[in-house]
Amino acid sequence: MASGSSVGREPYDEEAASRRPLELGVRDSASDHRSGNIMPRYQVGSNKVDTSKKNLEAWHKKQSGAGDIRKSKSGYFTAFGVDLSPDNMAVAIVYFVQGVLGLSRLAVSFYLKDDLHLDPAETAVISGFSSLPWLIKPIYGFISDSIPLFGYRRRSYLILSGFLGAFSWSLMATAVDSKYGAAFSILLGSLSVAFSDVVVDSMVVERARGESQSTSGSLQSLCWGSSAFGGIVSAYFSGSLVDTYGVRFVFGVTAFLPLMTSAVAVLVNERRLTPGEHAMSVSGSGFIESSTQHIKQLWTSVKQPNIFLPTLFIFLWQATPHSESAMFFFITNKLGFTPEFLGRVKLVTSIASLLGVGIYNYFLKAVHLRKIFFVTTIIGSALGMTQVLLVTGLNRQFGISDEWFSIGDSLIITVLGQAAFMPVLVLAAKLCPPGMEATLFATLMSVSNAGSVTGGLVGAGLTKLLGVTRESFGNLPLLIIICNLSSLLPLPLLGLLPDEEDSDNEETKHS
Repeated sequence: MASGSSVGREPYDEEAASRRPLELGVRDSASDHRSGNIMPRYQVGSNKVDTSKKNLEAWHKKQSGAGDIRKSKSGYFTAFGVDLSPDNMAVAIVYFVQGVLGLSRLAVSFYLKDDLHLDPAETAVISGFSSLPWLIKPIYGFISDSIPLFGYRRRSYLILSGFLGAFSWSLMATAVDSKYGAAFSILLGSLSVAFSDVVVDSMVVERARGESQSTSGSLQSLCWGSSAFGGIVSAYFSGSLVDTYGVRFVFGVTAFLPLMTSAVAVLVNERRLTPGEHAMSVSGSGFIESSTQHIKQLWTSVKQPNIFLPTLFIFLWQATPHSESAMFFFITNKLGFTPEFLGRVKLVTSIASLLGVGIYNYFLKAVHLRKIFFVTTIIGSALGMTQVLLVTGLNRQFGISDEWFSIGDSLIITVLGQAAFMPVLVLAAKLCPPGMEATLFATLMSVSNAGSVTGGLVGAGLTKLLGVTRESFGNLPLLIIICNLSSLLPLPLLGLLPDEEDSDNEETKHS
């Protein structure tokens, strides 16, 4: 549940991001944003490689539930039970970049509020617009699969994604001076992260296919643990740098971070296509045949009830409204929280996110998905109501300062949100049939991100309707209550998710 919404959404902004503050705010999505990238609870949001059969079998044998880093018999170190081979290191570093890009998130929030003087509803709309690249992730998967650049389907696109991200933040640091320019530049940054996310996600899905829920959970734990670690690295400085040097300086520093994505492309184990293979891929009947086959396979897969119904649930679960834009304005304009303090809150929530990954990896990855969704949604909705105490000042009557209340509240909700979001990734990976890993997983995450964007826009509409502005917060408690109660609406549809028997049969069929 995020600032008035259900727990555990993928980040749909660049940050992967795109997760919502309390729900993880990840974002993709946010998966996409996700997209992603952990945000503090009261902050505005801006969560595939061919490998040999021998390597894949070796990877299977090394999986365990361990969350620590140790050396395996293959000679690689392991984390969360996953061998840190060059391919897996590339995946982890790309996710790390998604997390460390959170360095700019507070700067973006303060820039939109203080430099451009936008209202909460306008800020939420810009955030939703800049998340659009996370809604068309299947297109990136199709491009990467069908149109190799310089003989590579993966390496080249990782390099280009990094350069695009560096360019977008350079614009924010130097040329942007309007809300339209800011929206466009942030959109380019989201595109950079979303494209690189698709490239590495297919590696994860390829390994997760046919594996147990526990093994799939180990892979997702490595990915989102890396993202959370990146968030921890950048968290505190995201606020102190804004206080000391200003938002433009932070944007300039952020411009160097996406270049890490370009650098790790050399770790990807990919054979370069021969000139003949390259020509067949991008021209003539080969390209047309490949395109037609991809579209037919995607449609055949999506229309199956065992894929369509869970996807529908994920969308509805993500689409409930949230109020974090209004909360950000309240805690900065009304309570006077500084960028440095919000950086500390972000540090706490980043650590809490990593803790949430660990809790899922150790205790919840074998628990049935329906139970996790049900329990975390109920608890998240109840805990989300505590924002009303902060808005009305009741926390001070109990002797709890606004600062300590914000930190404690965000910590608890973020742990819950990350633990609740992991099953979404596991479910999406398990739904992908052989041969459609990249495109179908990207489609499922795009649907999830579309739900998050929908929730954000509905929240913006409610904010406008209730008259909550940068200075008027009289109806903010009502907005919080409406958003939190709405997060319970998808619970009657839990039956759309596969039951334990169906899940077990599917695993047996793929093994």
